[in-house]
Amino acid sequence: MASRSFFVGGNWKMNGNKESLTELMGSLNTAILQEETEVVCAVPSIYLDFARSSLDPRIGVAAQNCYKVAKGAFTGEISPAMIKDCGAEWVVLGHSERRHVFGEGDELIGQKVAHALESGLGVIACIGETLAEREAGTTEEVVFAQTQVIAENVIDWGKVVLAYEPVWAIGTGETATPEQAQEVHEKLRAWLRANVSDDVADSLRIIYGGSVTAATCRELASQGDVDGFLVGGASLKPEFVDIVNARTLLLCMFNTDRPKSHTSRHDVSGSVITNTF
Repeated sequence: MASRSFFVGGNWKMNGNKESLTELMGSLNTAILQEETEVVCAVPSIYLDFARSSLDPRIGVAAQNCYKVAKGAFTGEISPAMIKDCGAEWVVLGHSERRHVFGEGDELIGQKVAHALESGLGVIACIGETLAEREAGTTEEVVFAQTQVIAENVIDWGKVVLAYEPVWAIGTGETATPEQAQEVHEKLRAWLRANVSDDVADSLRIIYGGSVTAATCRELASQGDVDGFLVGGASLKPEFVDIVNARTLLLCMFNTDRPKSHTSRHDVSGSVITNTF
C-alpha cells in the first residue's frame, strides 16, 4: 500500500442550491471521515464563501476553475485571489468538461496552473484521453503531453494533485477497471521520474476520476499508484463517505484476516461502517 496520503475530491459541478447543499454539508460535517484522508469539495463559484463557512474546517474547499491573471476585463471569470478571499484553498484546472465543452487547450490550462500556484492555491490538475484516443492506442501520448504542459508551469509540486480522468468514463457510468487505472497511473509516475524527479514521482498524489462510486472505489483504492479519487455525481450522495473512507476500509478488511489484529481492527471497521450516513 502506498505511503502517500489519500486524497478525495468531490466535484459538485453545476449542481445544488442553498437548501440542498446545506443538507449535504450537514451530513458531511457529522460523518466519520478518516483523518488519514484529505477531503476537498469543489463547489460552484457562487457558493464558495457559503461552503467555506458551512463545512467543517477538516474539509477543504476548491473552486472548479480560475483565470490566468489576477484581475481585469474578463467578464464571467474568477481569479485565484478572489477564490482565496472566499476562504477556499484549492482549484480544479484542466477538467475534461473545461477542455471539451469550453474549448480550453493545454497552453491556457498551463497558464492557469502557473498563476494559481503563484497565488498560493493548491491545484488539482486534470488529464485524460477520449475514447477515440484510447481506441487508437494513444493514451500514453495524450496524457504525457498534457502532463508535460502542467509540469512546465509547476513551481511547487507539494501543492499539486494530478487527476487522471479518462474522458470516456466521466458521467457515462463506465469506469476504468482497477487494472486500467493502475496501468496509466504507474506509467505517469514513471514519466514523472524520468522527466521531473524521483522525489516528485514518489510523493505526488495521482488520483482517479471517472464514474467513481461506492461499488467501485475499494478495488480502485487497492491499486498501488491510485492515491485517491476525483468524484463527480456520487459526491452529492450519501455514498461519498464510503468513497472517502475507501482506503481505510480496505486496510481494516486486510487486517481482519490477520489473527493478532482481528479484534481491534474489527472494532474500527465496524464504527466506520455503522456511522456512515
